[in-house]
Amino acid sequence: MTRNHPALSAEHEQFRDTVRRFVERELAPHAAAWDEAGEFPRELYRKAADAGLLAAGFPEAYGGIDADLFHHVILAEEIARAGSGGLQASLFSHGIGAPPIARVGSEALKARVLPDILAGRKISALAITEPSGGSDVAQLRTTARHDGNEYVVNGEKAFITSGLRADYTTVAVRTGGPGAAGISLLLIERDRPGFSRTPLQKMGWWCSDTALLRFEDCRVPVDNLIGEENAGFGAIMLNFNAERLTMAAMAVGFAQVCLDEALDWARERRTFGQTLLGHQVMRHKLVDMQTRVHAARALVYDCCWRLVEAPRDAAAVAQLCMTKNFATRAMQFCADAAVQTLGGAGFVRGSRAERIYREVKVMTIGGGTEEIMKDLAARQLGWQP
Repeated sequence: MTRNHPALSAEHEQFRDTVRRFVERELAPHAAAWDEAGEFPRELYRKAADAGLLAAGFPEAYGGIDADLFHHVILAEEIARAGSGGLQASLFSHGIGAPPIARVGSEALKARVLPDILAGRKISALAITEPSGGSDVAQLRTTARHDGNEYVVNGEKAFITSGLRADYTTVAVRTGGPGAAGISLLLIERDRPGFSRTPLQKMGWWCSDTALLRFEDCRVPVDNLIGEENAGFGAIMLNFNAERLTMAAMAVGFAQVCLDEALDWARERRTFGQTLLGHQVMRHKLVDMQTRVHAARALVYDCCWRLVEAPRDAAAVAQLCMTKNFATRAMQFCADAAVQTLGGAGFVRGSRAERIYREVKVMTIGGGTEEIMKDLAARQLGWQP
């Protein structure tokens, strides 16, 4: 069995085979149709749960399965083979919505919500970004005011993946003073009075329901507090590291899809008496794509290993920021090269390369923009003025 990194075990590669079979059977044949429809069947959450894909890395006491960061990288890279970022983002939105509950939530809260999420019966989402600011989490404006045994929540959240469908939304709110020290996390159920959702139309990720969330005197029990009051910022930052690594692995998977589609086309398409692959310029283009895929994958797996060894090491966090940027740039290059290779067929909707080409930008923005990643990397390396 070929290993993609020396740190991977046979069990890791068996997990890869399981995910790949799920993609081939349940996702790839339908991804294009679901994207055109702007949605996918809710039953897919249960199917993913039955395959053991939703529970990876969560506590066994609540239906989880023991897994490390390498399992998450493998999962992200292999799901990307379906060629639909919107499908991947929504189907696995619990991967950013539920970890704060598992890490710092009360035992009662975990027992109440995690089993249904991990079994695919309920959908979890994360709501941090606001219309007034994206990556500057410390300045968020959504407030939660104490009133007896409840919080009264007011504010808006923007660009929320699974924002329409989610049964449980992990929401960042301001319960204290200004800055990071005043932020808490609340679990807000979809049927709370004063909680409304508006769908957003996007350039890509069509089958991912993305929404603007609005809270108007929305009352939430104090038991829905995730962790301690005014201590939510730390949980958010831990979540960001895993999200950024996952997005880098997704980008590698999407870049590989573009390479595979371009190579298949180059082998079949004939111009001037020979296949496209017979032209030197095309072989060079494909080699350039393969080089970037190899380099990005190596960076992702090396970064994963470093984070496993030292999760809070500043150099590892800096590498994570650079890895996300490099991997999404590799995806951008390969998407552009694949569409160029397919020509008119790459411009017409239906090819995976065309869909991925439209989705590149959200990958360079989500989880922290390129500019924020560079600045964070510089700070972690001690390069401050």
